[in-house]
Amino acid sequence: MTTVLESLNASLHTALERDPRVYVLGEDILDPYGGAFKVTRGLSTKYPDRVLTTPISESAIVGISSGLALRGLRPVAEVMFGDFVTLTADQLINHAAKFRWMYNDNVRVPLVLRAPMGGRRGYGPTHSQSLEKLFLGIPGLKVIAPNTLGDPGELLLAAIADDDPVLFIEHKILYTRKLLQPGNGELVDWDVSRWGDPYPVFTLRVPNIESSSITIATYGYNFDLALAAAHELMYEHEIFSEIVVLSQLSPFPSVSSSASPLHPLFTSVERTGRLLTVEEGTLTLGWGAEIAARSSKQACDLKIRRVAALDLPVANSKPLEDAILPSPESILRAALELMK
Repeated sequence: MTTVLESLNASLHTALERDPRVYVLGEDILDPYGGAFKVTRGLSTKYPDRVLTTPISESAIVGISSGLALRGLRPVAEVMFGDFVTLTADQLINHAAKFRWMYNDNVRVPLVLRAPMGGRRGYGPTHSQSLEKLFLGIPGLKVIAPNTLGDPGELLLAAIADDDPVLFIEHKILYTRKLLQPGNGELVDWDVSRWGDPYPVFTLRVPNIESSSITIATYGYNFDLALAAAHELMYEHEIFSEIVVLSQLSPFPSVSSSASPLHPLFTSVERTGRLLTVEEGTLTLGWGAEIAARSSKQACDLKIRRVAALDLPVANSKPLEDAILPSPESILRAALELMK
């Protein structure tokens, strides 16, 4: 069974093989090392002229990628740890995301910035953060996050084919996770539906029940935590959930429509009347707050709870790291509070 890492690596091989405009840039991505998390393994051996190792300057990596994109190429840049996206912010926000608008749609900047995010590996405060919320709502920039439900490689190929810049969030714990197959294993109790392309939304519902009581909205690795909590709710408390898993975190359209990536979420909360959002970024001013605000406009008297990291740096110590980050237990507690 394919892992997330294998899927992403295969997609980069496919992109380089199919399209001579694709270039891959980053620190220590050449063989035999193949990148800090081995996503670029084998690329430089097969495509030595289009896989470029760079100095330790994340701003330069994205700046060069913007220039390549403006010249008609399709660069895929990697920062070694997602924490370092702060060093790319000027190039990404003030340049790559704005050139299309500054030049009256006469240019496009089709670059992808891959960012391994998240904690749970004991890397400490500066290598364990989930900083994607800093880039949500930036005009001209898409933020995408793969999960184990879809095909992460398919999602990455869609991002490479996108004509606008994409920040591609890869949770580090996902790399070794196997892709889930509907009807098997952890999904045997769930009906899984997919909505929208190229960045799909997945909805999980328990079949053959009268109604569900809670909608859980999440993305990326947090889906795995939410699924574990939803199983506990179902088997130990007889509370049935619907889980809505988004791939596109930003942008969201300003006007609600059936074409919006939020449409499956709105449909779900109208059924359940309760919303629980789950993310690994810090709680204050997070992704879940925007999801909650938009959902509250769609469902009258919607009850809402949010689960996220505490407003603290991520600790090195495993007990402290576990206490700071979301868990199936914290999701379960929030869901039970929501049912009161």
